[in-house]
Amino acid sequence: MTNESAANFGRRGFLKGVAAATSLVPRIAPTITTGGVVAVSVATSKAQQAIDTASNQQSSKLPAPDLGYESLSPDAAGFVEAMVNIMCPADSLTPNGVDCGLATYIDRQLAGGFGKGERLYMHGPWKQGKPQHGYQLPLTPEQFFKAGVAAANEAAQKKFGKEFADLAPADADAFLHDLADGKVNDAGVPLGSWFNELVYPLFVQACFADPIYDGNVGKVFWKMIGYPGLPATHTHDMVEFRGKPYPQAKDPKGIADFS
Repeated sequence: MTNESAANFGRRGFLKGVAAATSLVPRIAPTITTGGVVAVSVATSKAQQAIDTASNQQSSKLPAPDLGYESLSPDAAGFVEAMVNIMCPADSLTPNGVDCGLATYIDRQLAGGFGKGERLYMHGPWKQGKPQHGYQLPLTPEQFFKAGVAAANEAAQKKFGKEFADLAPADADAFLHDLADGKVNDAGVPLGSWFNELVYPLFVQACFADPIYDGNVGKVFWKMIGYPGLPATHTHDMVEFRGKPYPQAKDPKGIADFS
């Protein structure tokens, strides 16, 4: 993932791109280039109240994410929860990132085989590699993620006098953009690579993975882009409904629905 693509992670803009690629959605809300932080004027306050009401109603219909973290410490969990809520703010499309299970998904991935580096060669010597060589660190993804959280929190503390989880939404949003643009430096952790190559991909996966993996609670993101879940693998249906709203998208089916 390039810095440019990660920098444009405004949730609606990101989802608009996904919807365009899948050609499944008749309409998507306009792009927000600030990553979800909107200055609401008095003239638009009633519209915002309507959005908040719709979001609260939608959130109340979703099953609750699983409780408890298996990998994240309290400090790391606070960072991740604040981050996913900035990158996926509550609005008329979805509840906030925590209620959508995004923090839980990230935690479970870090606690599992991916986070433990089960498929990575984890023996030295450790030499400086080229980008095309892939992952080259002597840390597991879980260790790299936590090292990045600590470094990012330290950077936020130096800049704002607060940890990331305590920042105002506008400051937190700007800080995430700086991370994506490689503008936040740390002597021990390459924070640009950390965000673009580990954190952001996990966020995307959390949005659109099968709910059996604890993200995408209630299939909320699938419903938003008109993705029917497992039925989309039927070749005939994909050909017949390419570029059209798929009838089963209103009630998408995941792995658990067929088990």
